Amino acid sequence: MEWTGARYADKPAVEVRIWIDAAPARVWELVSDIELMPATSSELQSVEWLDGAAGPATGARFAGRSRHEALGEWESTSCVVEFEPERVFGWAVGDPADPAALWRFRLEPKDGGTELSEWVQMGPGRSGLSLAIDQMPDKEQKIVFVRMREFERNMTGTLERFKALAEA
Repeated sequence: MEWTGARYADKPAVEVRIWIDAAPARVWELVSDIELMPATSSELQSVEWLDGAAGPATGARFAGRSRHEALGEWESTSCVVEFEPERVFGWAVGDPADPAALWRFRLEPKDGGTELSEWVQMGPGRSGLSLAIDQMPDKEQKIVFVRMREFERNMTGTLERFKALAEA
C-alpha cells in the first residue's frame, strides 16, 4: 500500500489476494467458519455466534474479542451483511448502518483452484482507531496509514494460513 494521506473519514480500505489450490467449496468451509478465525489472526482472540445462530447467514450476529499491543483489548459485535455461499462472506463491525469497519472474503474460481481475497474498510463509524486519532489529531494520516499497513500484513498472514489449511 502506498502513502495515501487518507483520513479516517475517507473510509480507507485495503485488499489482499491469494491463489489456493483447492476448490471454492473447500475454501468456503474455512473462511465461513468464524470459530476458526482466531487461529488465522494475530489480533482476534475468540469469536462466538450470538442470538442462537449456529452459522453464517445474512443478519446473523457474532461477538469477537481482540487484542492489539498498542490499542489494548476490546470486544465487538458484528453482523453478517453479505452472504453468498462459496462466493462472498462479509460483516459489519458494530452498527451495520454506521460500522466501525466492514470486512469481506470473496472467492473466485480460478485456474483450477480459488482466488481468495480479504478486504477491510475502516469507518465510517467510530472505532479504537478513532480514540488514537482523538488523542493525536495532527497525526491522523500517519495513524491511518500505519493501521492500514498493519491490516495488509495481518490479512496476508491470514490468507496464507487459509491456503495452508485448504491445501493440506
